[in-house]
Amino acid sequence: MRSVKSLATAAEAGRHQREWFADLRRRVAAGEPFAVVNADVPHEIFRAMDIPYVVSQWWASVVAAKQRSGHYLELVRQRGYPDYSEQYNSVALGSAFDPEPGSGPWGGLPRPTLVVGDASGDVTRKIFDIWGSEPGVTFYPLESAAENEVPANWWDLMPHRWEEAVGPARLDLLTAEMENLVRFLETTTGRTFRESRFREVMALVNEQEEWNRKARDLIARTRPAPLGVSDSIPSVMLPQWHRGTEWARDAARNFYEEVRERVGTGQAACPGERARLMWIGRGLWYDMGFYQRFQERYGAVFVWSMYLAIAADGYIRYGDDPMRALAARFAAFTDQLYTPPWSSEWYVKEARLHGIDGVVHLVSDDPRGSYFTARALESAGFPVIEIRADNVDTRTYDDDAVAARIGRWLEQDVLR
Repeated sequence: MRSVKSLATAAEAGRHQREWFADLRRRVAAGEPFAVVNADVPHEIFRAMDIPYVVSQWWASVVAAKQRSGHYLELVRQRGYPDYSEQYNSVALGSAFDPEPGSGPWGGLPRPTLVVGDASGDVTRKIFDIWGSEPGVTFYPLESAAENEVPANWWDLMPHRWEEAVGPARLDLLTAEMENLVRFLETTTGRTFRESRFREVMALVNEQEEWNRKARDLIARTRPAPLGVSDSIPSVMLPQWHRGTEWARDAARNFYEEVRERVGTGQAACPGERARLMWIGRGLWYDMGFYQRFQERYGAVFVWSMYLAIAADGYIRYGDDPMRALAARFAAFTDQLYTPPWSSEWYVKEARLHGIDGVVHLVSDDPRGSYFTARALESAGFPVIEIRADNVDTRTYDDDAVAARIGRWLEQDVLR
């Protein structure tokens, strides 16, 4: 089942992404440096230095949407590496092994000169190590630190009191690493880092995420929901990969204004809404129509995904020191989504804010605290169903079986 998008901002984001990627391919073909980075890397540095980059998870989502992930995972397996571990990054790695790269989606992913990833797990680090061993590719790793003390209500602290929320030791480490990254990029690309430009980028990101916060709050308090996540995910995430640009800031504002217009005119994702659902986990990129499947029969609407919610709570950082503020944006980013009690308390807060009636939790082989997330939500009174599948590997997913399980759960636990 294919997703049916209704928002103009979702369509515009998709159009812009194709145009941008075509331009990126032209720039790389002309000899410019090109980086592949993962989602937890401070993209704002690359933006400020005008270094073209692609986010590995975004590329994996495009491959999965085109039903090509099996091809790239097979290329990984042929090299003797596991094709069943951390597929979100392994799919992008498979692009490096493609003997016909131009046959890939959208003309294929160009060969990077740089790959940058955070060492948030052993597998992720090894994937980027392998990529860095390819001819002409250099890998720059960023460390991932942990902290025993967890602040209460970190989402309230982060915009201004991030030093208190994250802790000085973690900020010291990542700030120093990012300063080293800047020197590395200047040396290897010939580009110059200008703090004035960097400050502009940081200000644009804060503006973008403030608009996302307004949209999140409006959706949370509107009954019935003005839209579902099949619209909100592309409207939010495609601009997110362009953080620090005027286009992305304006796209976030247009998204909020389109949501506000839908609320004002009484438009709804499902006028007969009976249940509001929460989707915890990465996007199910090969089956985005999944999120609309339960509306007509059950009146069940997926109103929440992490993408808009983390944009609202996880990115905004104000402060006089832009490099340290950027460190505060990413030092605890993985914690916010995956490490309890950072993550589990946040999910409960968001479920209450949105009036959630049931939670569908996608659990992959790298669960990252999934047990504690489900238990925290259940303890707070929210019914939870766990779906075990990988979000880019279609081999792990049976759509009919999943739909049947969720249907029974809706009838027995949510709508009863």
